[in-house]
Amino acid sequence: MTGGRRDSPLLKSNGGGRNSRIAVAILIGVIFGCVFAFFFPHGLFVSTSAAVDSIAYKSDLLINISSCKSSERINMLKSEFMAASEKNAELKRQIKELTAKLRLAEQGKDNAQHQVLVMGEQHKAGPFGTVKSLRTNPTVIPDESVNPRLAKILEKVAVKREVIVALANSNVKDMLEVWFSSIKRVGTPNYLVVALDEEIANFCGQNNVPVYERDPDKGIDIIGRTGGNHAVSGLKFQILREFLQLGYSVLLSDVDIVYLQNPFEHFHRDSDVESMTDGHDNRTAYGYNDVYDEPSMGWARYAHTMRMWVYNSGFFYIRPTIPSIELLDRVAKRLSQEKAWDQAVFNEELFFPSHPGYDGLHASRRTLDFYLFMNSKVLFKTVWKNAQLSKLKPVIVHINYHPDKLARMKAVVEYYVNGKRDALESFPDGSN
Repeated sequence: MTGGRRDSPLLKSNGGGRNSRIAVAILIGVIFGCVFAFFFPHGLFVSTSAAVDSIAYKSDLLINISSCKSSERINMLKSEFMAASEKNAELKRQIKELTAKLRLAEQGKDNAQHQVLVMGEQHKAGPFGTVKSLRTNPTVIPDESVNPRLAKILEKVAVKREVIVALANSNVKDMLEVWFSSIKRVGTPNYLVVALDEEIANFCGQNNVPVYERDPDKGIDIIGRTGGNHAVSGLKFQILREFLQLGYSVLLSDVDIVYLQNPFEHFHRDSDVESMTDGHDNRTAYGYNDVYDEPSMGWARYAHTMRMWVYNSGFFYIRPTIPSIELLDRVAKRLSQEKAWDQAVFNEELFFPSHPGYDGLHASRRTLDFYLFMNSKVLFKTVWKNAQLSKLKPVIVHINYHPDKLARMKAVVEYYVNGKRDALESFPDGSN
């Protein structure tokens, strides 16, 4: 009897295994496909252009990163360079100041040694009326390293190591022209304008006027270019120091001055400072005993005081000595710290004696003849109206008492140079 066919257990087992292996193979294929798809999104065989684009992209990325880092590095280096430059400039300034102080100290030491040599010896007093004290201080040792450029200019301009110096900006251009024209007229070659702005420097060059342009200095330049008469006047005490350190005697002159003779023919050169006065007669110019009355004091009601009118800080002759340089330093320092008029400070430092808490300046001084070195009060109030005095020819006339400076300067030229005897009549004694 034929029965139904049965598969053997082995055959059953092999059929199930085959299905399992197929499933595993499919699973492995899927996994490998996912892996390849993840790591090779463009396939195993990428075109050349795609590869190049990829490389270019990576290269650009690296270049951009490198460029960014380079820019940052350059900016950092620039900042470091600027900081180093500023630090270097500050160190140079400090070195310059310390060097100047050291030189001044050395010169002071030399001067002290000289004084010991001159005064240290004991002397017998001579007969009555013959004894004279030392009044002329020795000059400093010239130091051209202070300002080599200025030294070369002064070598050409100065005569016998003397020079007229004026500070000017464009605010006083018209007065400056009258000023240097009068100097040329009397044949005085040794004068120099310190130009405080470019316009004045060019103006002097066009008129064959010796000119000196200072090296930039922010603190001085701002005042020099825009400052008024008093502000500019205060700068001279800082600027003149280098002239004295170079060993030159300076006639400091404001520009509201008319020259009628060569001033260097009228100095004594026996003092540190020779200055014109604001005084208008013998008493006010050279000093007098002024009695102060205080009735409540009874028998001692009268107190005697000594008075004189101040020196004019717009016209003085100063020799290159230690006391002279100390005077400039004292005035410049006070003007940098106080709101004060330079002429007042100039006189206080020259005349105030030593007292508790203050060491006075040991500078010798001489008051110039007020009829030769004439202020405008003397001229307009007294001289031109007096038959005898009007015959005098002053060395200079300084229009210091009147605000209409240019008009009066021109009138002085007409009166003394062109002989127009009525040139001063239209002006009042004082100011309107």
